[in-house]
Amino acid sequence: MGSMKDSTAAAPAAAAAAPEAPGFAVVVLYNQPKDTAAFEKYYAANHLPLLNAKAKEIGFSKGVLIKFTSNADGSKPSHYREAQLWWPTEAALKAGMATEGFKAIAGDLKNFSTGGQIVLVGAETR
Repeated sequence: MGSMKDSTAAAPAAAAAAPEAPGFAVVVLYNQPKDTAAFEKYYAANHLPLLNAKAKEIGFSKGVLIKFTSNADGSKPSHYREAQLWWPTEAALKAGMATEGFKAIAGDLKNFSTGGQIVLVGAETR
C-alpha cells in the first residue's frame, strides 16, 4: 500500500530499488450483524481459528482484519468489519480461492455473518 509521504522528498537508496509488485486481494465487508456480541464470539472462537488452520493451504501472504468504529463524520458505520486476504500474484489468488480450505472459510460466513457481507476480489493499483 502506498505511502502518504510528499512525492518530492528524496527516497533513501534502499527505497529507490524496484518497487514491490502490486498484490491481489479478497476483501470481505461485513454488514452490521444482528447481534455484535454473538458475531465477535463466533468470529474469535471459530472463524479465525478455521482461517488459521487453512492458511497454508490457501496460501495468502498477508491478512488484515479491521473493526470499524465510526464513519468519518462520527456516525455509525454501515459496515461492521473488514477482512482482507492478500496474495502476491493473480495466479496465486486464483489457486488459493480454488482450494477446499478457502471454500470452507467462505462456507462458514453464513454461521455468524447475520447482517450479510460483500465479498470483492481486486488488484492493488499504483
